[in-house]
Amino acid sequence: MGAQGCPEKGTMAVNGARPRSAPAKTNRQSRTEPTPRPGLAVRQTAQRVLGAVIDTRTSLDGLTDDSHGHPQFRALDLRDRSLVKAMLATALRHRMTITKLIAEQLDRPLPGNAASLSHLLHVAAAQILFLDVPDHSAVDLAVECAKTDPRNRRFASLVNAVLRKLIGKKKDGLAAAMAVTLDAPDWLIERLQATYGKTRAAAILAMHRLPAPLDLTVKSDPEDWARLLNGIVLPNGTVRLESFDGKVAELAGYSQGEWWVQDVAASLPARLMGNIKGKRVADLCAAPGGKTAALIVAGADVTAVDVSASRLNRLETNLARLNLKARTVISNIMDYEPQDLFDAVLLDAPCSSTGTVRRHPDVAWTKTPADIEKLAALQLQLLRRSMSLVKPGGTVVFSNCSLDPLEGEAVVAKLLAEMPDAAVSPILPAEAPGFAHLISHDGLLRTTPADLVLERPEISGMDGFFAARFIRVS
Repeated sequence: MGAQGCPEKGTMAVNGARPRSAPAKTNRQSRTEPTPRPGLAVRQTAQRVLGAVIDTRTSLDGLTDDSHGHPQFRALDLRDRSLVKAMLATALRHRMTITKLIAEQLDRPLPGNAASLSHLLHVAAAQILFLDVPDHSAVDLAVECAKTDPRNRRFASLVNAVLRKLIGKKKDGLAAAMAVTLDAPDWLIERLQATYGKTRAAAILAMHRLPAPLDLTVKSDPEDWARLLNGIVLPNGTVRLESFDGKVAELAGYSQGEWWVQDVAASLPARLMGNIKGKRVADLCAAPGGKTAALIVAGADVTAVDVSASRLNRLETNLARLNLKARTVISNIMDYEPQDLFDAVLLDAPCSSTGTVRRHPDVAWTKTPADIEKLAALQLQLLRRSMSLVKPGGTVVFSNCSLDPLEGEAVVAKLLAEMPDAAVSPILPAEAPGFAHLISHDGLLRTTPADLVLERPEISGMDGFFAARFIRVS
């Protein structure tokens, strides 16, 4: 179903179809619905999906999933879906800058019940200020969106005026606005500053404004794949593509299963398991399978556990492409009862994902401090359970992609206070080549998007990640 007031394919008007009870044709010319303007459905979809992200805190990945996403999104062809994703990522990545610039063009604030109008303006402003879209097209289609939506029809002239003013602000106004906004909600800014200090927090937030590079974990020589794919090799062997604008599946080596997509930070926890060749290892919360694949490649006998059947099916599909095999178990970790205890367990726990805002800009606007507290409690519960699944002397690696210490260092401290048979096994500098400076004095690993400074900001950085290693003493 299209936006209100915009009939699309599948309605009674398509191809002149008439109900059975319709009167016979007369000499009067048949009425036909106007053909939707090219590009209009894309803008309407972007506006609707942005509203779902902001107003109902719905995941952007879920809304833009090709199989199960928003109906308007799935109705678009692949090229238009890519444009919608670009518009939404940009609008979210620069949300406060756009908010400031729009406000400066208004004589008074938008009405409190005009959320849909705000989303429309944000989508159009993202095109004008940051994307390679002709200004006149962005303005005209935004006005058309307003006219076809009963909620915004009376604001069509305002939309036109505000956006035309924004065009004139691109040179000087944009830079000035970006200099005084941090493009993040207040709660996230405050927590980052409290944890990392204002300078490093600002560096993290600056990286959030940039699209993330594409990182690959390869099964063979990284140097060879870097040359073949026009990439660079990072200190731990990850291959980073300096420029990529296309389909991952079309890259060399994809169909042969020679590599998988995995941020350099996300590849580190599996490397902290030590020598696991021939050992029985459980990967808990395993989907989509990047860490499972790394454990298999390291020679472990892997059991992958996940509570979601659909996510586990995705893991199995990914492993099949990589020509790798693991046992898979659909289970809640708290209910999981293996026949024998494991030599090692990797728990990449559910978290707020604040370390992935650069890659998933909706996270800043869909998560809250309450989510962090709730997830931290869950992590402690899962970590306790993980410790009970390894043999005495066994290893547990706990990790997540949060930047918040409540989901990292605080969980470690609580576990140690509650479980006398759990002890930290400090991560050693040699185990994190190139990232030894990110290991704390007590052997915990924490990365941020401001780490890994390379030649240019666009190819620098990494996801925010936390990792700790434990030994079950008895």
